Amino acid sequence: MWSSSSQFINMFSFSLPTPFHSTRLRMVAEASVVDDAFPSFLPNQVHRIKDPFARKLAMRIQRLPVTVSFSENPIMSSCVKPLMQDKAANPVVLLHGFDSSCLEWRYTYPLLEEAGFEAWAIDILGWGFSDLGKLPSCDVVSKRDHLYQFWKSHIKRAMILVGPSLGSAVAIDFAINYPEAVEKLVLIDASVYAEGTGNLATLPKAVAYAGVSVLKSIPLRLYANYLTFNNISFSISLDWTNIGRLHCLLPWWEDATVDFMTSGGYNVASQIKKVRQKTLIIWGENDRIISNKLAVQLHCDLSDAIIHQIPDCGHLPHVERPNSVVKFIAEFVKRDQGSK
Repeated sequence: MWSSSSQFINMFSFSLPTPFHSTRLRMVAEASVVDDAFPSFLPNQVHRIKDPFARKLAMRIQRLPVTVSFSENPIMSSCVKPLMQDKAANPVVLLHGFDSSCLEWRYTYPLLEEAGFEAWAIDILGWGFSDLGKLPSCDVVSKRDHLYQFWKSHIKRAMILVGPSLGSAVAIDFAINYPEAVEKLVLIDASVYAEGTGNLATLPKAVAYAGVSVLKSIPLRLYANYLTFNNISFSISLDWTNIGRLHCLLPWWEDATVDFMTSGGYNVASQIKKVRQKTLIIWGENDRIISNKLAVQLHCDLSDAIIHQIPDCGHLPHVERPNSVVKFIAEFVKRDQGSK
């Protein structure tokens, strides 16, 4: 839940966090802020967002058709698509955490592109900004099938699949079921030992809807930011709250989230040792959501993994320390290239 709160030019009253002193990156973001060409399917509240990186990435969100067996019509699925595709390299495909969106990657995505990677940021079925007008099932099986059909239709090459928080459970579940689609895994502050949604799966629908309504509230999301990040100002936290809850303003968000919660959610703990892909584990040492002791357990449970912990960093390193995350991913991707 907390990992969903993912989430400046001088005209605003707050400054960029410390990781963003890259002059080139800041200039690109500032230049884009003056253009309000957001996709029409985004909620109007996107115009209130001040963070230039979030605004720039939001302008690049598009919907691609994905045909799935559990929906009569193709699902117009939201993502950020690379400007260029390199068929000779494995694409880096970015998932997101529970009840979040591709805007989690607002700081890391441009750095990956700058480093020369073909990067995709994909919204998991039921969250993000896809068109769910005729609401399909949003349980684990449906999310997995949707991701596979997205990959089969649009990516078509084995991926470096990156999953933060609950996205790590999505990535593990997918890698085990479709090993041909995943070259390597990157798991960031992984939420993979929880037993699904627990007692939430047994809630009466009316109670579940009431709980989900609270989930998108600004006070709860502000508190989530307090737990998730280290030492950010209130003004930044408020803007990151608006970024993190933007997808909650779509008309089908409540139905999709209740459907996922009452379906039981992800329970992949028993599958971890079955993962055969080489895996990079990244963890914020100051994670107050998921203890970094679980990073050591995960390292032991995986057959072929390396681990990096980031000091002075909370639950979402790709938001707090994007430079470190990109550095570790680049080293991991290139590690075996010299032996090929």
